[in-house]
Amino acid sequence: MTKKEIIAMLKIRNTSKDYYDLIQKSNKQSRKQFGKVGYVFAQIGINAEPCSKDCKFCSMGAGHYALDSKWKKDFTQIQGNLKQLLSEGINDFFLMATADYSISDFIVNSSKIKKMLPFDIRFVANVGDFSLETARKLKDIGYTGAYHIKRLREGIDTLIKPEERIATIENALKAKLELYYCIEPIGPEHSYEEIAEEILFAKQYPISVMAVMRRIPVLGTPLFGKGKINAMELTKIVAVTNLVIKPKRAMNVHEPTQMSLLAGVNQLYAEVGANPRDIKSSTEKGRGFTPSMAWDMLAEAEYFKLNK
Repeated sequence: MTKKEIIAMLKIRNTSKDYYDLIQKSNKQSRKQFGKVGYVFAQIGINAEPCSKDCKFCSMGAGHYALDSKWKKDFTQIQGNLKQLLSEGINDFFLMATADYSISDFIVNSSKIKKMLPFDIRFVANVGDFSLETARKLKDIGYTGAYHIKRLREGIDTLIKPEERIATIENALKAKLELYYCIEPIGPEHSYEEIAEEILFAKQYPISVMAVMRRIPVLGTPLFGKGKINAMELTKIVAVTNLVIKPKRAMNVHEPTQMSLLAGVNQLYAEVGANPRDIKSSTEKGRGFTPSMAWDMLAEAEYFKLNK
């Protein structure tokens, strides 16, 4: 699919017949590929601390820290959070830390956490940029994948060079880590051309789990005043992304938005701990979904746990 064709789909007027035809086409693709199989992934944000990358949309940017407290979870706290998540049923588990978090500490905690995970739950790293050596270490201790992307307006709304993000993506793939990808964080100011470019950028990689995320305006962050796109617009972008990328295992929308399940979304996230889209440092007390909430939303769209 060409950039011109992608932009044409993104320009479809919301509420028009073409709009509903588009999301139906995406839904049909997902139903053919995924059937009624749904997935819930869970993430623990293990530190709530100012981050030097100062992303303008993130509640943990050093220049505009917006969370209600600062802390770093020890292994016992992570262990307790994970036990609760596992008790509600999850498929993939993500460990998230800010870019300044010590990679050696991350690896130590990860090694302990891996021993707690059932063999059939994938283990995914969501950390700052890393070398090929680190990617191989993550693989060796039991990580199966990495969430890493080149964000919209990387290097403009963040203090990270796009080249650094791309290098890390390549390192993850060289280490044979499964790549989890997302078009994010989408705001009203992003043009369809920008979004199309990012979709095509993602298309070059082997992606079995794809996502689309709208930016949540966090009070106190530089991009708060830009607002957010509505659920109709988000659902359209989900449909276009799903049709272009054709992820093999799952299509996600974030944060969980029920309308977007009509466009073929079969995977949602539960979150604990620090969340860059929240002002509560323990997002389970704020914006974060529990696994049970995510499973309930999936069931409303007739997506269910895979029988083992």
